[in-house]
Amino acid sequence: MEKLKIEKHSKTNDSVTRTIRISGLTFDKILALAEKNEISFNCVVNQIIEYGLKNLSEE
Repeated sequence: MEKLKIEKHSKTNDSVTRTIRISGLTFDKILALAEKNEISFNCVVNQIIEYGLKNLSEE
């Protein structure tokens, strides 16, 4: 399986606002990735979700 690579993406207008709950540790890891890559927290979350869906086992 290909590893996730965080990339800088342009913003799109196709978005939905939704509240989710994540653990504090997960939040800290995502925030660190966002800061390291100089992109928004939201952009990192969306990339992680897209990667997970793309690599989801159909079994």
